[in-house]
Amino acid sequence: MKILVINAGSSSLKYQLIDMSTESMMAKGICERIHSASGELGHVECKTADGKKHEYDVELPNHTAAFLEVKKNLIGGVCKVIDSMDEIAAVGHRIVQGGALFNKSVLVTEEVIAGIESLIDLAPLHNAAHIQGIRACMDVFGKDVPEVVVFDNAFHSTMPEEAFMFALPYEYYEKYQVRRYGFHGTSHRYVSARCAEVMGKPIEDLKIVTCHIGNGSSITAVKGGKVIDTSMGLTPLDGFMMGTRSGGVDPSAIIYLQQKEGWTPAETDTILNKKSGAFGISGVSSDDRDLIAAGNEGNHRALLARKMQHYQIRKFIGSYIAAMDGVDAIVFTGGVGENAFDMRANICNNLSFLGIKIDEAYNSTLVKGKEGEISTPDSKVRVFVLPTNEELVIARDTKEIAESL
Repeated sequence: MKILVINAGSSSLKYQLIDMSTESMMAKGICERIHSASGELGHVECKTADGKKHEYDVELPNHTAAFLEVKKNLIGGVCKVIDSMDEIAAVGHRIVQGGALFNKSVLVTEEVIAGIESLIDLAPLHNAAHIQGIRACMDVFGKDVPEVVVFDNAFHSTMPEEAFMFALPYEYYEKYQVRRYGFHGTSHRYVSARCAEVMGKPIEDLKIVTCHIGNGSSITAVKGGKVIDTSMGLTPLDGFMMGTRSGGVDPSAIIYLQQKEGWTPAETDTILNKKSGAFGISGVSSDDRDLIAAGNEGNHRALLARKMQHYQIRKFIGSYIAAMDGVDAIVFTGGVGENAFDMRANICNNLSFLGIKIDEAYNSTLVKGKEGEISTPDSKVRVFVLPTNEELVIARDTKEIAESL
């Protein structure tokens, strides 16, 4: 069975075709600058598992046009991997916000689409784009190919009330469902299960802290295979500082700056989501590699941005260990988590009270998708670097639902 995994953004469409007989990627790519307001041509990139690559510019007035480019590249040209779209058994879509309506992956129906649409206010850029992706997929594939939606927050639906509620007047939870939802759920789900597999123990017996560190970052406490807390909140802005997101900030500081600067709600949103975090502190970049380079040249603000992020990550890990009353393993994943070995060393070496010891030399070798355990045999807590595979989680759920029809 071959599954096409889709992640539709407001102006982009990422895809990956997976052969479920081996759970291996056959082809993947991205269509960018869909319905560009500036009149620019769209940009398409594709590549195959055996290393073939192709990119070009083309008009992409909507998501349906983007899907047609995906189809063209899968069945022809440099990146051809199948003879016909009939070989694709089902399509799985990543959906950022399922709110309290969806706590598991489901088959796409008009009722499900309406549910996703009803949650647009909670994720205005994401959910509206996901619906466009679903509709565009229907235009290209027709309604005979099963489509499945996999929700980014579903894995976090096991959080207890004391973890997901905000200390605001209860009426706002009742009226608007304002609460902690959490995100990166497919990533946390994959690496926590993989961690248990590598440890050779049932996940039901483990307490794991999973750290998805990238341009967007979140940390999750997984106890017995279930999430009991996670750092992102109503939106992906909450938690600790990220590439361009502020993470948690004293609300009074925001109100104060709104009064001083005259920010509108839209301007406040832009500053907190796109101009803060490592980028806002450093003034250099949101990319950890650029911050390292700038820091090596003596840029104090770049060094400060990384120090702040590492410090905040340690605090979240420590708080989640307290929430679970212990920890068996800590996992690093995501673009930065999988590559910034100095970050991993800094965090672990400052958790020495837990009896954590890491192999510094081996830790420095685990980059660019390499999996391994960086803790030493005498470490009281095991520490892993586990590359995430969110697309595979989506494909597995899609396969299970499609086969049940």
